[in-house]
Amino acid sequence: MQSDNAIKRGISLYSVQEEYFHRKMTLENILAACSKLDIRGIEIIGDQMIPRYPDISPEFLSQWHGWMDKYELTPVCLDMFLDWNKYKGRVMTDDERVESIKRDIVNANKLGCTVIRVIHDVAPSLLEKCAVTAEKYNVKLALEIHAPSYYDSPLEQSLIAMFDRVQSPYLCFTLDLGVFCKKLPRIVSDRFQREGMKPEIIEYLVNAYNTNTLPRTNELGKVDMTLPEKVLSMGGREVDIYWAFMGTHMIYADPRKMLPYLKYTSHIHGKFYEMVDDTTEFSIPYGEIIPVLIEGSYNGYIDSEYEGNRWIHDTFEVDSFEQVRRHQVMLKQMIGEK
Repeated sequence: MQSDNAIKRGISLYSVQEEYFHRKMTLENILAACSKLDIRGIEIIGDQMIPRYPDISPEFLSQWHGWMDKYELTPVCLDMFLDWNKYKGRVMTDDERVESIKRDIVNANKLGCTVIRVIHDVAPSLLEKCAVTAEKYNVKLALEIHAPSYYDSPLEQSLIAMFDRVQSPYLCFTLDLGVFCKKLPRIVSDRFQREGMKPEIIEYLVNAYNTNTLPRTNELGKVDMTLPEKVLSMGGREVDIYWAFMGTHMIYADPRKMLPYLKYTSHIHGKFYEMVDDTTEFSIPYGEIIPVLIEGSYNGYIDSEYEGNRWIHDTFEVDSFEQVRRHQVMLKQMIGEK
């Protein structure tokens, strides 16, 4: 399939963690289903789906590349996690963190991936030390911009300053489209209800989120009442505070502010919570986002990343691939794929 622009479609296998975790589908089953849905770009989470990661056996690599050929798929991205608390009684030194990232670079190259989704909060100095290795193995280190951060957040701005100074095309961003969550997802407020939250608290949380008047965790002391205080003042329970924070951590940023920053952006997570039909996501306005990406000449992958499962699996059977199918239908239409 060809599109009118250079945007490509893929999937993060994070989307199908429900089926994988419950052993309803093997990794090969999942890859076969992606191929059947004409999703060619594959993003894999090493810690989730590669046995004994970060040690990748020759047997797995042979199997992996065999599947890529068999199902006509393209390895695109490896998701990495810098677990600096893995050693008992201490945290990793900076040198150990750099070596861990470099090992992920080598692994991505072995898998055929040209992008690593770098977990948020990795210091610019660490990524800079890995630039030469990234270039050697042709793997871009793309730190994830994820709610509640955006391009104009402090870490992102410090990274941009480093990008401009180092001038390496192998240091860049992954943008998670959850930063454009305009309405509180319906599946979130439905879960609040099932967890026994008072209707008036739910109504407050929905309205406050949708009108951008919700107290934020980083605004403590700068508002008349913090979110926990507000929930408790309305007769909420301590557990309601947990649900309120879990459910309202998204943000809605202005998509047009992406334009000057797209030159630093090499990968995108097409976050979605609920595809209500073949062309509409309930809370994220893709119709406002995709045109800006096209205008800014973004030419990387948008990988479907379904995150609604965690909000419905207490009551409903999760069908991740039906949600992904709908998301891909929407993407095809919006990027002008023929």
